[in-house]
Amino acid sequence: MAAAFRVRGSARLSGSILPQGAKNEALQILSAVLLTDQKMTIHNVPNILDVNKLIELLGDLGVEVQALGGDSYTFCAKQIRMDYLHTTDFMKKATALRGSVMLAGPLLARFGLAYMPRPGGDKIGRRRLDTHFIGLEMLGAGLSHDMALNCFKIEAKSLKGAYMLLDEASVTGTANIVMAAVLAQGTTTIYNAACEPYLQQLCSMLVRMGAKIQGIGSNLLTIEGVNGLQGTEHRILPDMIEIGSFIGLAAMTGSALTIKEVCYDQLGIIPAQFRRLGIGFERRGDDLYIPAHEHYEIESFMDGSIMTIADAPWPGLTPDLLSVFLVVATQAKGSVLIHQKMFESRLFFVDKLIDMGAQIILCDPHRATVIGLDRSLPLRGMRMVSPDIRAGIALLIAALSAQGESRIDNIEQIDRGYQNIDQRLNALGAQIERITE
Repeated sequence: MAAAFRVRGSARLSGSILPQGAKNEALQILSAVLLTDQKMTIHNVPNILDVNKLIELLGDLGVEVQALGGDSYTFCAKQIRMDYLHTTDFMKKATALRGSVMLAGPLLARFGLAYMPRPGGDKIGRRRLDTHFIGLEMLGAGLSHDMALNCFKIEAKSLKGAYMLLDEASVTGTANIVMAAVLAQGTTTIYNAACEPYLQQLCSMLVRMGAKIQGIGSNLLTIEGVNGLQGTEHRILPDMIEIGSFIGLAAMTGSALTIKEVCYDQLGIIPAQFRRLGIGFERRGDDLYIPAHEHYEIESFMDGSIMTIADAPWPGLTPDLLSVFLVVATQAKGSVLIHQKMFESRLFFVDKLIDMGAQIILCDPHRATVIGLDRSLPLRGMRMVSPDIRAGIALLIAALSAQGESRIDNIEQIDRGYQNIDQRLNALGAQIERITE
């Protein structure tokens, strides 16, 4: 049955909210449990569709999964069913989940064989896998296309360390290569490696498991291969994308909110970029307090030119938050150019905001100019469809700030990345009803 949100806008929210565990980190960390036959204990696992699908897939592979209550799990990958990899059931489930690509590195490192179907996920433009394949091939893996299963087969009798300069700082590509390299023979050097906090978390966990990794937090990683890894315990960071979404929600709805336990030092440039939109907040220990904003004004550059907010590899701004920045700018005073460099289809949801009354010029697939209305013309409620996870939360923020009632269809996209979002926001005073038809 199809599910939708019915949203009554214009409500002021108040109170505090605790961010969920980070989706992007969870997908890496859960894939890494395949690297050892010992027990792994993972805390702060988000209860969202993409993560739950990966946990189910691990169970199908033979991983012993035990829910400890709350957001904690244990995993033990002692007996892996390698025959399951070339079944239509595996292909179907893995294709529906983009995070399944990160199973390849651990499986290849420990068992010498992996299958990588063409992954699903958001329809936000090209998301090539070249970095994954090139890196694994440089470690000694052979790549072929399985015509019967329509997937890529990756195999290696043994992996050997190598020097590689990645053609892009792919987060999932770097994670896959690192997870393969920790069990390879010799030294692997990865230059232009991704260095997001989630990748740092993965590397730090692998070190606690017995891996030898130098350069964590930089774009130059040096890995000395080891013969085996042991189990460990790990806690996933709070989701910086959800934290940014809540900052934007508070500003758009003129609400005073406290976001709890944000791990502020791991948020990077995100707080500074919100300040550029005129959004102020207070750091209270490890909490963020966002006061109610009746108005907020976009800064200009020092030479007076229009502000540009663009995504970039870490420590630049994550592309996952640009949809939120765009919708928040619609009610600011001033104008801003949103430049989405990485994905050419991620801005195509702006037509829905324009229909709601926003003033946005879509320059091309990568750039949109937003003329802020300074709340002089509130958005209007309407019916719309969520095209992907991040556009979905941006549309939900728009609907909560709009006059009248909105309906958002295809909310499975939102559920893929945001845990019980309707219940959690309703606890703050939002009016969101989940309906099924």
